[in-house]
Amino acid sequence: MAQQEQKDKDHQMGLCLLCGLPAAGKTTVAQALSRSLRKCKGWQCVLLSYDDLIPVEAFSQTEDTLEPEAQQPLISRWRLHRHELLLYLEHFLQALIAGCHYYSPLPSRTETTWKSFVCSLKEQGLISTGKEDSASCQYLIDSPSLTPIYFILDDNFYYRSMRYEVYQLARRYTLGFCQLFLDCQVEVCMQRNSQRKCPLPEETICAMVQKMECPNPEKYAWERNSLILKSAEYSLADNFQVLDLLSTALEHPVKPLEENMEAKEMDRAICAASVLHQADQGIRRIVSQIMQNAKDYNLSPHEMKSFATELNKLKAAFLEDLRHKSNEKNQSCVQNNIFNVNVALLFSQQADVVVKKYLNKQ
Repeated sequence: MAQQEQKDKDHQMGLCLLCGLPAAGKTTVAQALSRSLRKCKGWQCVLLSYDDLIPVEAFSQTEDTLEPEAQQPLISRWRLHRHELLLYLEHFLQALIAGCHYYSPLPSRTETTWKSFVCSLKEQGLISTGKEDSASCQYLIDSPSLTPIYFILDDNFYYRSMRYEVYQLARRYTLGFCQLFLDCQVEVCMQRNSQRKCPLPEETICAMVQKMECPNPEKYAWERNSLILKSAEYSLADNFQVLDLLSTALEHPVKPLEENMEAKEMDRAICAASVLHQADQGIRRIVSQIMQNAKDYNLSPHEMKSFATELNKLKAAFLEDLRHKSNEKNQSCVQNNIFNVNVALLFSQQADVVVKKYLNKQ
């Protein structure tokens, strides 16, 4: 029994999310945290920065700059990369837990993201190239996994549902789970962003401010291991707090069969988000059809662009209002499905005002 307990202790693993606005200082904190864990705890630390792992073309355009019919493929591509990163991480965790010596590629993968992920593991000394030929490649797992390992995921994670996906991964494999949220002033983020080699558009950061869902341990028990750092600077005081948080999460990993009302509430919230996503798709089709019909009215390129801009703004405002109303009513999935029956009609009525503005004068 004592031998088994030691084995379980030797193979402790945890997932730590670093979330916050762009340029809030997440990467700086991640690097400092990695050094602290190695020096103070003797733990292994693996940094996974989404900005480095997801190919730049996934972020090259935003929803507002696209024609309606071109929006969905790009958005799906971005979500696909995020989803695949978690699959690659889970695949690697499975190999570590099983004590495998080799790490093989997943049959279904996006090559750019897969190569970035593998390169990151190689640079951090976890794997090296083993057997390789034109058909496949197996990577040798160099880490014996005899000491605790923390995987630090560095991303914005502005929606709670994004973070909950990682929590579910921790729950499947009895891993430690915790969150570090960097609460940095928007003005500071804007200033730092402007000094970057490839700065994000300011409107992107402003939009993220509106969407950001901070950890709420009082409402969601699965977020209990969370810490909000009021400063983007990694101070000595923060160091002690963070190390204590990570130690606590590692000593009390998430149980696979753990169920609580908060987790069920989160499941319902994700279900509601899925229903809202369906409403989003229906509205996109309406906008696309309206723009297609507008081509018969011989509008000038300037008028077409202005027409599309107004429709997209209306769509964004309509969906945001729909999301708030859904949250306020706290409806179940069935109720939301019933509620969405009238969404297309409601949006079409509002869109008619814009349509008449541009098409009735023809």
